Amino acid sequence: MARIEKTESEFQERVIQIRRVTKVVKGGKRLKFRVVVVVGNALGRVGVGVGKAAEIPNAVRKGIEDAKKQMVEVPLSGTTIPHPVLGKSGAGRVFLKPAVQGTGVIAGGPVRAVLELAGVKDVLSKSLGSNNAVNMAKAVVCALEMLKSPERVARNRGKTVRELWS
Repeated sequence: MARIEKTESEFQERVIQIRRVTKVVKGGKRLKFRVVVVVGNALGRVGVGVGKAAEIPNAVRKGIEDAKKQMVEVPLSGTTIPHPVLGKSGAGRVFLKPAVQGTGVIAGGPVRAVLELAGVKDVLSKSLGSNNAVNMAKAVVCALEMLKSPERVARNRGKTVRELWS
């Protein structure tokens, strides 16, 4: 099997949150920055990462590295997802539902960022529970991981895709 070298420009990055966090120590407070980053190629691969550092650029770099390690494949059905799905992470839950072509991404905040970088162009979403950016982004990735392509469902059932839809 040939190994394919990937260029760094293949992936797009989007910072969805920057927070100042402190740790109280004996001498006072230690200040750091926490950054939540989404990385994707808009063709069916996406990942969410969190990075912490004393300076924002270093935190962003760490977040990008973390997101690339946690990338998932997203089975797309044209410009949308194949079926409805509910993703959970912590107290955050996200419901994703396929939409007809031309609808657009009906989502906000971290959910929109993850879906756009995954390459989903038409989808309806509903955020339930917590609206914490980290949990919402991870819940979307969890939901996208649970998606099954028609080919995979057919293979698991021992049928062809044509037999499933007739």
